[in-house]
Amino acid sequence: MFETYQSPKELRPSDPRFGVGPSLIPLEFIDSLKAQGVHYLGTSHRKSAVKNVVKEIQEGLRTYFRLPQDYSVVLGNGGATFLFDMLALGMVQKRATHFVCGEFSEKWFKSSKKVPWIETVAQQVPFGEGITPTDDTASDLIACTLNETSTGVIVDQFPKVHDGALLAVDATSGAAQVPCDVSKVDVFFFSPQKVFASDGGLWVAILSPKARERALTLAKDKSRYIPDIMSWESAITNSDQNQTYNTPALATLWFLNEQVKKMNKIGYDAVIEDGHKKAKLVYGWAEEKSYLSPYIKDPKYRSNSVAAIDVDDKVNVDDLLKALAKEKSVYNIDGYRKLGRNQFRIGLFHNIAYSDLEKLTKILSHAIESVL
Repeated sequence: MFETYQSPKELRPSDPRFGVGPSLIPLEFIDSLKAQGVHYLGTSHRKSAVKNVVKEIQEGLRTYFRLPQDYSVVLGNGGATFLFDMLALGMVQKRATHFVCGEFSEKWFKSSKKVPWIETVAQQVPFGEGITPTDDTASDLIACTLNETSTGVIVDQFPKVHDGALLAVDATSGAAQVPCDVSKVDVFFFSPQKVFASDGGLWVAILSPKARERALTLAKDKSRYIPDIMSWESAITNSDQNQTYNTPALATLWFLNEQVKKMNKIGYDAVIEDGHKKAKLVYGWAEEKSYLSPYIKDPKYRSNSVAAIDVDDKVNVDDLLKALAKEKSVYNIDGYRKLGRNQFRIGLFHNIAYSDLEKLTKILSHAIESVL
């Protein structure tokens, strides 16, 4: 359908990267790493060159999220999906309630379900719909997903959980940009390859004193099998010393630190507002064009970091994206593969320029209208 299509050069974005993860890493981060590479790359993570970067990340996140002093910023290797198992193994006492609205929140639920010594239940809506989590007095961990990467659904509000429960939030594709008062969350975790503009393979978990105590207490339960690599006790004690338990990817840490510093310059509220501005542009474009529509129908559940846009079946999205990728003008805005929908999934992350998003909407419209 788009085999011979060529976009006008004036419509091409200055940066073609609009994927929802891994996301756009600014090239200046690579330059800064290169400048310090001989003093940093190839260094043991037990040495000051790396520990100082970890400490800067921890302090930068503490500033950015306005964390209470008694909250812990814990880092480890494996990515946020790794934490699905860690949380079930070492943070749930007896029962967890999961709020499921997409592929990744469902994956978290399924991971918990496999642990034989806890009970796991799900409150679930069809993919494409939003869900508002509530407390469950029968459970000691309430699991929510801040931003469902597969569908572009966000949590509109969080519950106040009862005294015996922890509120755990997977914030991977929304952390730093989708509104959330982290001081009211017990476990707020993410991997940095989304808004935080780094590579994968790392996880960050911000723990309340209640969550920290729970994890350290359950670590003493010898009836539970918890692999050393998934030990909360090891992760916490190492992070207290500005380290990870095992060897991290140093470039990932560097890029994360550069992004945290960048966002701290304008602050949390300004980053969120920038995301809302981008979301208004993209959803407004989708509502204006007859061949497009927002996948999430209820505006209160529409993400300001990941926008999923349905496209008329007359348009072969796969062919269009192949043509744009071939000319190197637009990359990685495919819909989530398991949904099987004809749609775009567009990153609205902080490092994606508003002017480039404007050009993206124009180039997509130009291409689609050329065949309709």
